[in-house]
Amino acid sequence: MATASMFQDEFNCSICLDLLKDPVTIPCGHRFCLNCITGCWDQEAQKGVYSCPQCRETFTPRPVLHKNTMMADMLEKLKKTELRSNVTVSSDAKGDVECDFCTGIKHKAIKSCLSCLLSYCEVHIQPHYEVPRLSKHKLVNATSQLQDRICSQHDRISELFCRTDQQLICMLCSMDDHNGHKTVSAAAERTEKQVSAQAAVEDAERIFTELISFMEQKRSEVTESIRAQERAEVSRAEGLLEQLELEITKLKSRDAEMEKLQPIEDPVDFIQSFQSHFTSSSVAETLPKVTFESQFSFHEVMKSVSPSLREKTKEFHQAVFKVTGFMVMDTVILKTPETISKSCRPYPPQSFNFIGFGSNPATGFAPSAGRIFDEPSRLFGHSFGQAASSCGYDHNYTIPVDGVGVLKAFNGPDNMIVDFPEHQGWKGSSSKLELVLMIN
Repeated sequence: MATASMFQDEFNCSICLDLLKDPVTIPCGHRFCLNCITGCWDQEAQKGVYSCPQCRETFTPRPVLHKNTMMADMLEKLKKTELRSNVTVSSDAKGDVECDFCTGIKHKAIKSCLSCLLSYCEVHIQPHYEVPRLSKHKLVNATSQLQDRICSQHDRISELFCRTDQQLICMLCSMDDHNGHKTVSAAAERTEKQVSAQAAVEDAERIFTELISFMEQKRSEVTESIRAQERAEVSRAEGLLEQLELEITKLKSRDAEMEKLQPIEDPVDFIQSFQSHFTSSSVAETLPKVTFESQFSFHEVMKSVSPSLREKTKEFHQAVFKVTGFMVMDTVILKTPETISKSCRPYPPQSFNFIGFGSNPATGFAPSAGRIFDEPSRLFGHSFGQAASSCGYDHNYTIPVDGVGVLKAFNGPDNMIVDFPEHQGWKGSSSKLELVLMIN
């Protein structure tokens, strides 16, 4: 782009001072736009003598003008080069902070001065390193948000932090609107917040480590409990299987003895033989007494583990809350339920269409006002015991706020915005709220 700009004057028309359009060369060698030189010579036609607007050389008769195609091609390439250079510079500068001292092409700033409230490139920042008075200025990495550091009320740099109002202020603010408030330097507040943030990170890591350790311990306990119960059930099943096999052996023995009695045809002999082999007591004793419980569940194991797991999870949430405080999307409730007052405003008189309240279409007469107001629900569209945003009737009503809400915005401890089911956009102090732990 520098090369194109350097020779740009060589391709300018001395009449219109712009890049040549349809360039022509006259006998003296100077170049002009075809329309520009034609217009000049048309004004000199009465004299019959034509001159060069640049060197004043005269020509007779009027020279014939022809487009300089070589010059036209060079101008076209120059325009394309200029366009590409501008696009490149624009792309390179995107997202960068420009030097406030550069003229023409703006170079990228590398430092911003909080005293001068200006940004400087690598060349223009040098006086801040070399001049003794400027070397005392506070330099930071180039930023486009210098104006955000200026107090809008006093046009001075905000270098103090008011802990009472939780905002940056200038020195004059500390003596006016913030007089008596607890203020510290911005650097001190930054250091303290960094320390607090680091402590919060360490606490969070400790809490998560403890929770993971607890979960691992409980996982091992539950696994061992299930395995022990499994071994007990397998051992009991094996015992039952042995007992069943013994009973089957006994039954087979009795069955074989019964087979021996089948050939006896004499009833008396059969009964005597049967009584000698199978007394009533022995038969009762040999009947199987094995019972088997088919249902098998680990419900009792989980039932014993779940309370401690829920309690530990609750402790974890409470520990995190002590570190982070309230956060957006937390579920909260009011420590003490509140009652919000609301009001409805009447409709303009012309907005009432009494035909809709039972007037006679044939006569156009509406019912009496007394009849309408005897039935307010027909006119106002809702019961007065319910909330309504606009019913057309001038009255006040209240809404109890006692449900679980969601924290939507947090602009300081005294400016919390909560959406409750009964009332959207509740505003108040965090001291009125209590965190709700959604644990099943």
